[in-house]
Amino acid sequence: MSKKKNDEEIKEEVVAESIDDIKVEDNAQPDEDTLQEEVKVDEKDEKITTLEAELIEKEKQINELKDKLIRNQADTENYKKRLLKDKEDAVKYANTALVKDLLGPLDDFSRALEAAKNSDNVEAIREGVTMIEDRIYTLLKTNWGLEVIEEANVPFDPNEHEACMMEVSDDAKEETVQLVLQKGYKVNGRVVRSAKVKVLKPAD
Repeated sequence: MSKKKNDEEIKEEVVAESIDDIKVEDNAQPDEDTLQEEVKVDEKDEKITTLEAELIEKEKQINELKDKLIRNQADTENYKKRLLKDKEDAVKYANTALVKDLLGPLDDFSRALEAAKNSDNVEAIREGVTMIEDRIYTLLKTNWGLEVIEEANVPFDPNEHEACMMEVSDDAKEETVQLVLQKGYKVNGRVVRSAKVKVLKPAD
């Protein structure tokens, strides 16, 4: 009986030691390397989370910039189209003001022609037409910078005159406009039509 008791006591002691060993293992603290590894893993996870958030934000900014670029391109294209249309309109209607200025004299011509049908007074008709011509020249000079090239006995200028006839003269010291065959015109100083003239040329 005593021997059996001893065997049971021995078993109990072995079991108690095993339990104590397990408790010691459960209560054992992780070593420093393990702690550092865990910290590194946590830091990596945090960095990955931060980078993912930054990536999402950058993608959002890129999409916003793409949308803005598309809108700017559309605005630029529309602006170009407006400029082109404005340019076409400017060319198309460039002479509108000139035409409006000439409408009055045209009305005068119509009235003069109508009056001429019922009148034999040639002098009166001539005076009326002369007045209309003067009005046209005044409008063009005042509003459009028109200058008439019609002066004779001036030095021949190839920039303003076109020599249609030429005569040699012993009295001429230089090429001189003797006669204006057709008036020339300048607009704001630029020749738009040269005057056709007869030129006196000095003898060689």
